[in-house]
Formats: sequence, structure tokens, C-alpha cells
Amino acid sequence: MEGYVAILLPVMIVGVIFFFTSKMEKAKYDAIIEVSKNIDDSSKIDDILDSLSDKKKPIDYRRGGVITLFVGVGLFLFGVFNIDILKSVGLLVAAIGVGSIIAGYLYPNESAEITKAVEKFEE
Repeated sequence: MEGYVAILLPVMIVGVIFFFTSKMEKAKYDAIIEVSKNIDDSSKIDDILDSLSDKKKPIDYRRGGVITLFVGVGLFLFGVFNIDILKSVGLLVAAIGVGSIIAGYLYPNESAEITKAVEKFEE
């Protein structure tokens, strides 16, 4: 019996997440339809649609890398004082954080940083 619960619980969690996500999306689109019925100017509708669209920001590898690095350091320190296996886990997580920080400098995501990198390369 416990095996079924262990397998079905993650499936149920994912199902609940999909259910509520689709419910929120439907409510958002219903609100857009109601607002667009009352607006005569199509440019205002375009502005509303642009403001509601999900714009993805580029991933900041440096910020995520610093967070991951310090989580690794925390795990390492916890392993020093309590559980020995956490020392190696902490070092692994810290190494991933250092790699993310390096990736953030190798692959800049802001346009000013990209322009600066291109100009530096052209010199």
C-alpha cells in the first residue's frame, strides 16, 4: 500500500499544480475578454495585452551562482559540526555555484554588458 502512495503522491501534486495554473490562466483570459468588450479603442486593448503578457527576464547566472555557492558553504559547515556526508555534498553544491558565477561572466545577459563584451573583443 505504501508503494502506491509513494508513486501517486507526486503525480497528484503535479495534477493539482496544473489544475490551479490552468484555472488562473482561464480567469485572466476571461478578464481580458470582459475588459475588451467595454473598450472602444483598439490601441488600449493592445496596451492591456502587453501589460498582461508574461515577459521572461534573462537568467542572472551570477546571482543564482552566489546563492548556490553560499548554500554549499552552509551545507559544508553543517557537515563539519554534525553529519560528515554533508561536507562532500556542500562542496559539490559550492562547486556548482562557482560554475554558475563563472557562466554569468562568460555569458552576459544585459544588452549593455553584451555591447561592452563585443567592443572589447573587436579591439
